Amino acid sequence: MEIYKDLSNPATKEFEKLLNSQLSKIEIEEGKIIEGKINKITDKFVFLFIEGLKSEPVLDINELKSMGLGEKIKLGETISVLLEKIEDKNGEVIVSANKAQKIKGWDKLVEAYEKKEPVMGKITSKCKGGCIVEHIETGSLMFLPGSQISDKPLKDISHLMNEPQKFALIKLDRVRGNACCSRREIISFSKKEDKAKIIEKYKVGDIIKNAEVKGYSSFGCFFNVNGELDVLVHLQEISYSRVNHPDEVFNIGEKHDLKVISVDKEKLQVGCSVKQLSPDPFEHIENYELNKIYKVKVVKIMDFGAFCELEPGLTTLLHSSELSWNKKNISAKKMFKINDIINCVITEIDKEKRRVAISHKLTLENPFEVFEKKFPIGTVVQGEVVSKNDYSLFVKVEDLEIDTFCHCNDLTYSNNGEQELNKYKKGDKIKVKVLEIKVSDQKIRVGLRQTQADPFDWFKEKKVKQTITVKIISTDNKGLIVRPEGCEMDLPIKKSNIAINTADTRSSRFTGGERIDCAIAELDIKKRKVVLSIKLLEEIEKKEALKKYGAEDSGKNLPFSSLSEDLKKKDKKKK
Repeated sequence: MEIYKDLSNPATKEFEKLLNSQLSKIEIEEGKIIEGKINKITDKFVFLFIEGLKSEPVLDINELKSMGLGEKIKLGETISVLLEKIEDKNGEVIVSANKAQKIKGWDKLVEAYEKKEPVMGKITSKCKGGCIVEHIETGSLMFLPGSQISDKPLKDISHLMNEPQKFALIKLDRVRGNACCSRREIISFSKKEDKAKIIEKYKVGDIIKNAEVKGYSSFGCFFNVNGELDVLVHLQEISYSRVNHPDEVFNIGEKHDLKVISVDKEKLQVGCSVKQLSPDPFEHIENYELNKIYKVKVVKIMDFGAFCELEPGLTTLLHSSELSWNKKNISAKKMFKINDIINCVITEIDKEKRRVAISHKLTLENPFEVFEKKFPIGTVVQGEVVSKNDYSLFVKVEDLEIDTFCHCNDLTYSNNGEQELNKYKKGDKIKVKVLEIKVSDQKIRVGLRQTQADPFDWFKEKKVKQTITVKIISTDNKGLIVRPEGCEMDLPIKKSNIAINTADTRSSRFTGGERIDCAIAELDIKKRKVVLSIKLLEEIEKKEALKKYGAEDSGKNLPFSSLSEDLKKKDKKKK
């Protein structure tokens, strides 16, 4: 940049050349940060000397102090400033130390961000969504989100305020000049470094003593080692036996020895095994025999059964269905406790699937076989009602710990078995007959009605269209309920079977206790079906009367009662 180029005095041409040559060596450009030397200090202002400028820039001394530059306010000290105007309208140079500091600070933040280096700062205040962090070196302000304060939730951060500490730059907005930082990343990185040093101590094959069970997952169990490292034992490395979930084998707080089977220094993970501390028992599983009784140790009790140990490392499930012959839903907690030695029979060995199935009930006498021997089919026994559902009674016979069932249809010979079921309650003593025994299915069916005479046998000597005398038990809109004389069974006569004429089918014509005649309309002994009809009896009598006294059409339009009276009068005249 050339100045004084219009000097008219020839005597100064030599000075012009000298001055322009010096200025050309110095970069004087608006918007640039330059260094200025303090050459004068007053109560309010600081004057700078900047080579290449025709006047001295002036700075407010209080501004410098607020920026933390109070120690630099000495003659001869240099201060960085932003050259805003080389010459304003008043001919003065305009510079700013504050803006220079901010620009320098931003440049340092950009450099740290690009190099992925931490910066020193301090939390100065809280704001919406986080905190404000001041860059210690330059005073630049950064935003610290609440999620980035720590690697774990903090209710109080007062101990972190105004404390110099490292922050990681995670985002920069170059347009707006905003910076976002994280304290959490610094903590996580530090922990990774510490964890890496810890993992260096372990190698494949090492034995870890007294690792503590800390938690479960669907894929394995987590152990804490010496309070410094968490390791995973995968589900497949827990036991040589099948394990569905770690809680089947381990309890929180228990301590176990582990064997290191993998070390991943990149992922900072150590894999361990419990089962590899002992030889594989399935290698000599052929030493065990099917259907032979063995003593096993109860090591864990669950809602669905108990885990039992045949030998160290060989654990199998004793399912609740194999605990008892007769108690289907019994809990293993009611039968056993941890460390109990019990007898079990091996029912299955699958070396490929690494499965061993055992049963406790097979070591006990089958009560269903005992029942079959003691009470064969057809035996009448004394029993006690122990429970019932909507369709059956459950009856306990003598002292045997099994329940037989009696269906409601086997309670009575009538068709109201469900009504009959309501008559019985728990504790009732009844005699029942053994009808069916299925040992394999563990089912025994008994009947109550089979201990009594079958009222339907009364119809074995009867025939269709035969006339019988019945007693009316009750009447309703549907018809009559009657009981044949000499029979203990009530039967219906439908309204449609009461009379030939529709007008005479009213059940109200009859009263309870009345004795009437009717005919058997249908009879099937095998299906236990019988239909009674007054109408049929009238038709039979009408047919016989017409056959005896005249043509069928002679009185077909007359009521049956009128025809009977006319026939009686005609018979008297003949006499």
